[in-house]
Amino acid sequence: MHISKPVGVLALQGAVSEQIAALEAADCRGIAVKRPEELENLSGLIIPGGESTTIGKLLERYGFLPAIREFAENKPILGTCAGMVLLAQNGLLKLMDICVKRNAFGRQRESFEAGLHIRGWDDSYPAVFIRAPYIEWAGPGVEILAEVDGHPVLARQGHLLACAFHPELTEDSRLLSRFFVPLLP
Repeated sequence: MHISKPVGVLALQGAVSEQIAALEAADCRGIAVKRPEELENLSGLIIPGGESTTIGKLLERYGFLPAIREFAENKPILGTCAGMVLLAQNGLLKLMDICVKRNAFGRQRESFEAGLHIRGWDDSYPAVFIRAPYIEWAGPGVEILAEVDGHPVLARQGHLLACAFHPELTEDSRLLSRFFVPLLP
């Protein structure tokens, strides 16, 4: 698949270089996005894991909120961990019809890896959870794609994708190549 424009990774805080490397493993060109005007020339955007409160304050400080909301009207966004929190109705961007519980699986020391059973996949996916959220509630237009202990951790709503884990911390590029890349214009 040829994607004419790069995919941006919001570069305010969090796992930016790891996300860019994960995009490259999925045959996409990734670039760090530090200013709202850089969104104009992108195929899609990843809001990486990190600290959602810090990322949120920086989104406000640098004027990203209206730009990302406008971007989301017709281009795909993937929110991972903190990005999921920001995309939720109880988060700052309010783009997905989900409500999340922050740090739902515990503190940093309770971080874990799990073989996720993703809807429609034959093999499990190696997911890394670090102070991860989960979805407490999802609206009717949200497709839940994976759960851990009965708690939704991967969801899609149109061209928006949210995961509670860190796909950039594995060598498995399937999440990007099967769910995110097909959404790119």
